[in-house]
Amino acid sequence: MKRLLRLALATDFVALMTVVLGSWTRINGAGLTCPDWPLCRGHIIPLMTDGTLWEWTHRLLAFIVAPLTIALVAAAWPVRARSPFVGPTLGVIVALFVAQVLLGAETVRLGNAPFSVVLHWGTAMAFIAAVSAMAVFAAASPPAGIAPSHDPSRSSGRLRFILLATATIAFITMCIGAYVSSSGAGLACLSIQQCAGNVIVHTSGEYVQMLHRAAAAATLIFAAAALAFAWAGPASGRVRAAAGAGVALVCIQVVLGLLNVTLRLPVELREAHAVNAAFVFLAFFIATVFATLDAMANQPARHYTPSGAG
Repeated sequence: MKRLLRLALATDFVALMTVVLGSWTRINGAGLTCPDWPLCRGHIIPLMTDGTLWEWTHRLLAFIVAPLTIALVAAAWPVRARSPFVGPTLGVIVALFVAQVLLGAETVRLGNAPFSVVLHWGTAMAFIAAVSAMAVFAAASPPAGIAPSHDPSRSSGRLRFILLATATIAFITMCIGAYVSSSGAGLACLSIQQCAGNVIVHTSGEYVQMLHRAAAAATLIFAAAALAFAWAGPASGRVRAAAGAGVALVCIQVVLGLLNVTLRLPVELREAHAVNAAFVFLAFFIATVFATLDAMANQPARHYTPSGAG
């Protein structure tokens, strides 16, 4: 499982760097400097002018993810009997990777249309979350044939639900934010409390901006509730740590959002806002994975063997 853990972490890191660079490329207006796919201006290595370096490097990192994913699949398949989660997670990783490749090509064909950007970003983050889960399973799963220990202080089903709900809302908020950014609606609302001086909005840009703010508020509320449940009820230290990190990141995200509006969307703050949103989602997703593993450890001992594994 150590080899699987190393490959999962390597894939996770490169995929995350690909997402970060892709966001930076689009925010800087270089997202269409390579108007064709998979080549760039008809060449494998084009002239690195007019921001082409950003887009080409983004594609290079995406290309590196491919062999890492193949190696991850090869490492996970023989050890899938050691955890009931490895097999299904492996299937999700493969499906998301294929979808992401196709969406990358389609995003170029559609000229970075807002909905294509949202699908591309959302699928990338779902892929990173799945690989992160694989890393957790590889690190936390006991050796084959050895049952996990029983501990009455593990997370409850209610905590797992609120953590999953928080991760889901954070994901939705992040995707709405991607649409706001890619559609040019980042400054549709120039005031903090209201939009154009009114609570009632009129344009599509104002609508999606206020929808993003409402989702962000819901994320903050659910994050606080998740942390409260983690500390008030039975939860392991790793669940509390992940939930606490998630709440801290949400607070940072709120500050970044306010600064973006106040300072009229400086490029660096836009990128920080996008990247931090990704970390908010991942923090609560990983907290959910931890809570799920903790719950499994409190079930009757049994060795899991997938069908056909022998």
